[in-house]
Amino acid sequence: MSNGADQFPPDPFAPQEPAPEAEAAPAAAKPDLKQSFGQISMMTKGQEVNLETLDPTLKHVIVGVGWSAPPEEQGFPVDIDASCFILNRDGRVRRDTDFVFYNHLETDGGVVKHTGDSTTGEGEGDDEAIELDLDNMGFDVEKVAFAVTIHNAEERQQTFGLVKDAYIRILNKATGQELAHFDLTEDASSDNAIIFGELEREGASWKFRALGTGSNGGLYKIAREYGVNVAPN
Repeated sequence: MSNGADQFPPDPFAPQEPAPEAEAAPAAAKPDLKQSFGQISMMTKGQEVNLETLDPTLKHVIVGVGWSAPPEEQGFPVDIDASCFILNRDGRVRRDTDFVFYNHLETDGGVVKHTGDSTTGEGEGDDEAIELDLDNMGFDVEKVAFAVTIHNAEERQQTFGLVKDAYIRILNKATGQELAHFDLTEDASSDNAIIFGELEREGASWKFRALGTGSNGGLYKIAREYGVNVAPN
């Protein structure tokens, strides 16, 4: 598995340390995305789109996610986290460091980089973002899946029923242009973890698929399903 400077954290679900201030992805344009950005794919669940057809210059992408949630519920903070899993053709991580999240912010020398954890979700624009250098993605990478989970959800009895206006969007990092946008529905309101979407190779280019697949068991369950070696939290 991992070794050297890219060693997987010994206790990935330990209490989170405050992340350094990071530059957020460009703020989401509202309400007229088509007018603001021109060619953009407003997606529905299960739909997919080839990103190169929307922007042939695309090399680096920002995957921004956002939501609205109360700061706390029944005395517990509502802390929502974005993460991603770099997957091979079998749909599993190649190694543990292919799991990028609040305690492991980048991998492969920064080819995939989480810009930092937002514990409150307050402020304008995307709540959290993940940057990907598509040109330098490993040849053995077939997909990148993006998950959003509620921290300690089962212990705190919290679900996405508390969360409103959740979305995922794809931007060209070089231009700030939004290419694809998927607004989640209330389908997963009883779940505490959602796979928002995934990037997948399509020949020499990449496509984005909107998923919105909910589950229970939190980040631990998703990580295990993708083949990450983590101990129960």
